[in-house]
Amino acid sequence: MKIIDNKIYLASKSPRRRELLRQIGVEFELLLLRGEGPRGPDVTETVHPGEAPADYVARVCGEKADFAWNVLRQRRVPLRPVLTADTTVTLDGAILGKPADQAEALDMLNRLAGRSHQVLTAVALRWGDQAAQITQVSEVTFGPISDEAIAHYCAGREPYDKAGGYGIQGSAAQFVEHIDGSHSGIMGLPLFETAQLLRQAGIRLL
Repeated sequence: MKIIDNKIYLASKSPRRRELLRQIGVEFELLLLRGEGPRGPDVTETVHPGEAPADYVARVCGEKADFAWNVLRQRRVPLRPVLTADTTVTLDGAILGKPADQAEALDMLNRLAGRSHQVLTAVALRWGDQAAQITQVSEVTFGPISDEAIAHYCAGREPYDKAGGYGIQGSAAQFVEHIDGSHSGIMGLPLFETAQLLRQAGIRLL
C-alpha cells in the first residue's frame, strides 16, 4: 500500500500515546474505537481462560488493529496505516488490569509494593494487506510503600484508567526504585519498537 501523506491513524484514547508519537514527530489522526455504551466495546478485553499475559496483550492489540482497519475501509476515508497498542501489568503470572474501584486499586498497589512486576505493551501497525506487531516487556521494581502513601494515591484519579493501577508518568514515579526496559513502553508506547514498525510501513520520522 502506497503511503499518501506520511500520516497515520492512531486507534487509542490514551493521551500518553499521543504525546509519545508527537515526541518522535509522527503526524496522526485519531480513530477512536468504542469502549463502552449499550452495544458494548468494539473489541473486548476479556482474558481468555488460561491465557498467558503475553498472549493476551498481543491478541487484544491485533484485534484492535484489524477492527480499526475494517472501520477505515467502511468509512471510505483516506487509507493510511493504523496504529494500535495495548498495555498490561503482570505479577506472579496474574494479569492486573485497570482497577474498577478504590478497593481494587488499593489491593493492586499493596501487591506491587516492594516487589518487581512486568509491564507488557503490544504495538500493531496495519496497512493494506500488511501487518506488523511487537510486544515489549519491561520489569519495574517498586520500593516499599507505606499504607498512607497508597491510600493517598488511590484517593486521586490517577490509578483508574491504567493497567496495574498506576501511571509511571504521574506521581506514582515516586514508588519506582528500578526499571529494566523501556520507560516509554511502561507509559504505553515503546518508541524504539514503534519507530521500527512505522519505518517498515514507509513512514518518515524525525
